[in-house]
Amino acid sequence: MAETRTAIADGGNATPGRVDGRTARAERTRRAIVVAHYSLISEGDLKPTGERIAERAGVSLRALWTNFKDLETLFAATDQLLVARQDAAWTEIDASLPFTTRVDEFCRQRARMLEIVAPLARAATIKQPFSAQLRDNRRRHIARVRAEIETLFAHELDAAGPGRAQLLDALSVSTTWAGWALLRDELTLSVDEARATMSRTVTALLVTAMASSF
Repeated sequence: MAETRTAIADGGNATPGRVDGRTARAERTRRAIVVAHYSLISEGDLKPTGERIAERAGVSLRALWTNFKDLETLFAATDQLLVARQDAAWTEIDASLPFTTRVDEFCRQRARMLEIVAPLARAATIKQPFSAQLRDNRRRHIARVRAEIETLFAHELDAAGPGRAQLLDALSVSTTWAGWALLRDELTLSVDEARATMSRTVTALLVTAMASSF
């Protein structure tokens, strides 16, 4: 059906190869725009203009807004690229490892993930009050971390009994962007210092929960 409509629009001369070629070019253009947006933010331009994004992508401003109807759709696509890059750097941690090893590996991984997200998170902070898409992106990132915590520290969370939900919330705050931004941007800690502080916080929260179960 799609090829038939294209053939009609082209006077009946379109072929599957030409349609596939157009699709591939469109995908390359979209990819170039998303990568340009991501790269500019990563380089410190937290509010790149359409002109700057188009110039970096090597496309016209018209092509930018033809491929992305508004900033919200661009924010969604850029977040998909971010998630892909995080996933490429993420490794599963064995939940059967000793407690201290799990905490250490988890916090090291969270530090890596948060440093990947840092430029986009800083940029998003500026626009989140005005962007439903950026707020949705943030909620999905937090949900991913909470799911990881629930898998990796299931035993310790269960030991918290009625305080389980509160413990999960506390762990979420200390291992997601809000806590990391405080450590890195406000307290100006190095990555290693911030990671050590996160590890100390996570350990204290979980040990206290386990102790209270006895």
